[in-house]
Amino acid sequence: MIALSATAALWFMPLMVPICLYVAYTDLAEMRITNPTVLTMAAIFAAMGPFFYSLDAYLWQLAQLAIVLVAGIILNAAGTMGAGDAKFLAAAAPYVALGDIHLLMALFAAVLLAAYSAHTIAKHTSLRTFAPDWASWSQEGRRFPMGFALGPTLAIYLGLAALYGS
Repeated sequence: MIALSATAALWFMPLMVPICLYVAYTDLAEMRITNPTVLTMAAIFAAMGPFFYSLDAYLWQLAQLAIVLVAGIILNAAGTMGAGDAKFLAAAAPYVALGDIHLLMALFAAVLLAAYSAHTIAKHTSLRTFAPDWASWSQEGRRFPMGFALGPTLAIYLGLAALYGS
């Protein structure tokens, strides 16, 4: 069973899934995850979270945002993570139940492998002609648009929680 409540996931999904898909698209097309996008994610949780969590749990979920943001800033400063990726992870953190972290990591690994494979295949085949101006094509292996994996990971997690949540 998934620790995130099915009810919360069902309410978050209609707002979060389009944002997650937008993050994947903008990171592919522009190699960036915008501030308004992650601020919207955080605002949705801030507004809706009190309806699905006790005060203690709600504050802990918000603390996860702050903890992940600090870790992301450090990783970005060290050059190991993009700033947009760090911001997305922080804004996504409140949506994830701490008890689901192992599931989320396994899910992320699978989605990352699929996203990297799909991006690499598209980049080196005629599929690239469908979006010839995407910034992610010209990175020459230096950078991968992690939003292409991060966004779908959160969307799939919410979907699984809606089906199998507590």
